[in-house]
Amino acid sequence: MVKRPKIFFYVIVFVVLLLSMYPAHFTFSTQELSVDNAFASPAGNVAGAPASLADLVEKLSPAVVNISTTTIIKGRQGYPFGRRMPFPKFFGEDDFFRRFFQDAPEKEFKQQSLGSGFIISRDGYIFTNNHVVEKATKIKVKLATGKEYDAEIKGKDPTTDIALIKINPENSLPVVKFGDSDKLRIGESIFAIGNPFGLEQTVTAGIVSAKGRVIGSGPYDNFIQTDASINPGNSGGPLFNYEGAVVGINTAIVAQAHGIGFAIPINTAKGILADLKSKGSVSRGWLGISIQDITDDIAENMKLKNVKGVLVGQVFEGDPADKAGIKTGDIIIEIDGKQIQDSHELLRIVAALKSGEKVTVKVLREGQTKGFEVIIGERKGEKEIARKGKFGEHYGMTVQEITPEMAGHFGLSDKSGVIITQVQEGGPADDAGLKTQDVILQINKVKISSLDDFLREITKNSQEGTILLLIKRGETTFFVTLKKESTK
Repeated sequence: MVKRPKIFFYVIVFVVLLLSMYPAHFTFSTQELSVDNAFASPAGNVAGAPASLADLVEKLSPAVVNISTTTIIKGRQGYPFGRRMPFPKFFGEDDFFRRFFQDAPEKEFKQQSLGSGFIISRDGYIFTNNHVVEKATKIKVKLATGKEYDAEIKGKDPTTDIALIKINPENSLPVVKFGDSDKLRIGESIFAIGNPFGLEQTVTAGIVSAKGRVIGSGPYDNFIQTDASINPGNSGGPLFNYEGAVVGINTAIVAQAHGIGFAIPINTAKGILADLKSKGSVSRGWLGISIQDITDDIAENMKLKNVKGVLVGQVFEGDPADKAGIKTGDIIIEIDGKQIQDSHELLRIVAALKSGEKVTVKVLREGQTKGFEVIIGERKGEKEIARKGKFGEHYGMTVQEITPEMAGHFGLSDKSGVIITQVQEGGPADDAGLKTQDVILQINKVKISSLDDFLREITKNSQEGTILLLIKRGETTFFVTLKKESTK
């Protein structure tokens, strides 16, 4: 056995001693994994992009405004019954009580409210919610700098709850950048800037929880759902993506819930901007048909393979669909190259079309696909694109079946009945005192559990002089009588 020189042993000992005495001077080049370097900075790979949410907020906040409104309302001070005589059953026609309650002079009261908005042009055009400004007699806009301006309404669309207002600044203003809400993905990070409860420039962040939500606020519901906190005062403010572009207009919260808010897709606002700016209102397309969704029973009866598309229940004589050759019983499956899943989708697609525009409508008829060239008309007043029968036309209101989202949004404990989503001013429903968000529980003492029940009973009783409805409003239920609308 060959013996190693002792010098070799001494060298090994010397090296070990040296390493133990000076460990910091001998490190490996492998980087230690930590929270700080486990994730790359979102902006690190994007040239010129802000490095954080804080940078985005700092950059975008100057284009977000605080809106305060004043509304003059008339009433009798301390008297909750308005013009009506209270407890007529007990007081009858007594002149003393009539003079006391009904002849008291009305007074004007100022009601103030707060909202948010965002600047879309350097000369002072601002997007906000219609419900923030629609009845205001005075509108004040406060910029992030603290500068205040009077504003005027340039256009409003109650159906989508969007309004366009204008201020007259001395200098050019900072503006937001529009995004594409159609490209939003569920789970994508977003954030809101607004003035909840009057707390200016408040930022909340979250994700896109869902898209295309129907909550019963109107016939064109197509909301973005988010868990970013949206509180009173946020209405009309912008919902941003992390590229710094506006993808929605914050508008609604769910009653009795936390962490659920809704925003109008910015593409909806972009689609009506030209009309709001030039005409002050929005023109919408009109086919001239009554439609309904295809249930499983209808699909089975008509021997359909699926329930996609909408069934034409009525074609109105002389309207665009009638002129094109569409008939009752046709199933609309495509409009202008867009596939139709249900009546709500058809309603939104047709509404976005312009009067005079020529589009191809594809239908299923007797198992065969047929195409029709339709020249779109303009929706007028009480005409509803997705009318479910004659009731909406004759009684001046639109109803919808109560979805789980609607029940959550309005704090409804159950989903029985149908909910009123639109009341035409001056119509029979309006005259009877009905309001949007009222729930119809009964028609002539027959329980209403679905839209089919509603249509059946309304059709059955449409020739009667009056119709008795049981209504639920908040936690209160009461009866109202609808009078048959006179024909003109």
